Amino acid sequence: MDVRRGLERCSGGDGRGGIESRHAFSFGAHYDPDNLRFGALIACNEERLAPGAGFDEHPHSHTEIVTWVVEGELTHRDSLGQETVVGPGDVQRLSSAAGVRHVERNAGPEPLTFVQMWLAPLNPGGIPGYEIVRGIADSTPYAVPEAGAMLHVRRLRPGERTALPDAAYVYLHLVRGEVRLAGERLEPGDSARITDARDLEAVGVTAAELLLWEMGA
Repeated sequence: MDVRRGLERCSGGDGRGGIESRHAFSFGAHYDPDNLRFGALIACNEERLAPGAGFDEHPHSHTEIVTWVVEGELTHRDSLGQETVVGPGDVQRLSSAAGVRHVERNAGPEPLTFVQMWLAPLNPGGIPGYEIVRGIADSTPYAVPEAGAMLHVRRLRPGERTALPDAAYVYLHLVRGEVRLAGERLEPGDSARITDARDLEAVGVTAAELLLWEMGA
């Protein structure tokens, strides 16, 4: 198990444009050949957008992009003709496949925080697609078969335990609160990369919300 602290993330974004980004993996100008991916996961970005701020239209290809809003509302518009507002508890996935363009913006009056995770597909190319699941329930897995991955959302009360998936690769990102995992205390923004996970539990130290990626070999 490799624990990475939130403060170790690379900073990016555009402060003057109201965008603050923190990257868990090698990203853009922050190239690190030893931190390119874990399992299918190639990016886990914490994004904070001030009201009115956003990312202008830009392209993606050969990537499964999954977004989790922490607070605020994310307005998404893409070249597939989709225009949606994503709120806390919603799971949004953009399958960029052979190529798609999109815009992401905080069109609301309050600050926006979201976590965006990119996964490498098993087979590049194909037809782009879009999906949003509103208000996903605790412990309801969300499958990304194109990447051979499954997302689990867990919300814990203080002292509550949850089992981690047994899998070749498990990536845990702590959204809020504090948990204990195999003797390590994790705080918001911290993550754990676990290889050959077996019989592990996370315990809520406080009320907590965590995202778990279950990935095959």
